[in-house]
Amino acid sequence: MNQDQLKKVSTGNGFIAALDQSGGSTPKALKLYGVAESSYSGDEQMFDLVHAMRSRIVTSPAFDGRRVLGAILFEMTMDRQFDGVDVARYLWEKKQVVPFLKVDKGLAEEVDGVQLMKPMPELDALLARAVAKGIFGTKMRSVVNAANQKGIDAVLDQQFAVGQQILKAGLMPILEPEVNIKATDKKEAEALLKQGFLQRLDALPQGQQVMLKLTIPTVDGFYTELVRHPKVVRVVALSGGYSRDESNAMLARNPGVIASFSRALTEGLTAQQSDAEFNQALDGAIESIYQASIT
Repeated sequence: MNQDQLKKVSTGNGFIAALDQSGGSTPKALKLYGVAESSYSGDEQMFDLVHAMRSRIVTSPAFDGRRVLGAILFEMTMDRQFDGVDVARYLWEKKQVVPFLKVDKGLAEEVDGVQLMKPMPELDALLARAVAKGIFGTKMRSVVNAANQKGIDAVLDQQFAVGQQILKAGLMPILEPEVNIKATDKKEAEALLKQGFLQRLDALPQGQQVMLKLTIPTVDGFYTELVRHPKVVRVVALSGGYSRDESNAMLARNPGVIASFSRALTEGLTAQQSDAEFNQALDGAIESIYQASIT
C-alpha cells in the first residue's frame, strides 16, 4: 500500500469525489449533465459520453489534490485514460488525487429490510488488476432500508468479510452500508449500524484498518466514535439524494466526517457550458464541499 497515499487520505484536508456512476445510474447522470438519452444509442456510446464528462471534471484546473483527496472510479474507467495517461496514474501523478475503485456488482433484492451486495465471484481477479493499475483502495455499497437487527448484521458481516478479501490483496476497503434517507426509522437504523460497526471494528486483527462511507446521520456528530476509532482511517459521507446545499449544511455539523459526493458534486455542471463556465461552476462546487469537509 502506497504510504504517501495512505497519509493523504488519513490526514489530508479535503474530500473524496465519487465518479463511479455504473450502468444503472449513468443515464440519469448524463441527463443531469444535459445529455438526453435520445442523443446516444447503446451502452458503448453511453459510457463514452460519461467518460468524457468525468474527463472534463478531472482535467479541469479546479480539480486537484489541494481540495480533492481521492476519487472513486467505475471499473470501466480504470481501464481508460485521461489526457492519454492511464486514469489511476493520471489522478495521482498529475493531480495528487488518490484513486479508488468501486468493486461491487450492484444490489440483491431486499431481505430483512436490507439489500446485500450481489455475489462477486470475479473479485480476486479484479483486485489483482486494480493493484497492477495503481489503485489504492476500493468501495462497495449495500443498502439499509429499515432498522432491522438481523438485516443490519447481515450487511455488516458481508461488508467486513469482503473487506478482509480486499485487505489481503493489499488494498484499502471503503465499507459502505448506505442508510436510505427515506427510511422512516433512519435514526434507529443508524444506532444499530454504529453498534454493529464498533463490535466488528474492535474485533479486527491488530494492524488492520478500514475506511467507512456512511449516510449523513440524523443526529449531528453521531458517528464521532467511528471517526476516532483506531481501526478507522477515515469516515466519509455520501449525499444520498440530498441536494449539495443540504448535504454540505448537514456534513458541516459532523466534525471529522468528510464528503464523498457523486450527484451533489456534479450538480449544476452541463455539457453545454463553455470551458470557462464549467470550470467556474466546478470550482464553486469543489470549494463548497471542501469547506463542509474541513469542519
